[in-house]
Amino acid sequence: MAKTDWKDELASFMDDLRVVDECKVEAPEKFNQFCEFIAESSFEVLSEELKNYGIKSKVRKEKGKSIGFEVNFPKSRVDNFHYIIRLPKNALDLKLSLLIRVRKNKKSRIEEKEVPFMKHIKPSEVLKLPKEELIQDMIKHYKRFIYEALIHPE
Repeated sequence: MAKTDWKDELASFMDDLRVVDECKVEAPEKFNQFCEFIAESSFEVLSEELKNYGIKSKVRKEKGKSIGFEVNFPKSRVDNFHYIIRLPKNALDLKLSLLIRVRKNKKSRIEEKEVPFMKHIKPSEVLKLPKEELIQDMIKHYKRFIYEALIHPE
């Protein structure tokens, strides 16, 4: 068994630390690109379409941390559904999470659950995500919630 030179091992470790530090800087920058060029514009398109149904919505952004799409009850100012894409703290890549917050009726409390964001999308593919696919994912979660609320109201 060949012995590893401790100096080489230390140098390799220090190089690994440098790479981790670079990734911690790059991940929020890439997330901001994703928010600006994909998520925000997708949510704006969806927001315009929801207006046709008397539903108000808005985009909420926390730079380098999250972007969310908030939907109100029809013809109301009360929020009903939140689709929030989050970059985990100290992330090294774009392995994102999705926080879904829902309110079944205007007087109920908000419930939330966190799930992986689009499991089939690799972190390296997030910046190539088609806007239509993001819109479809948001609608899928929204539909699931609305049907659930109609079938099992509080």
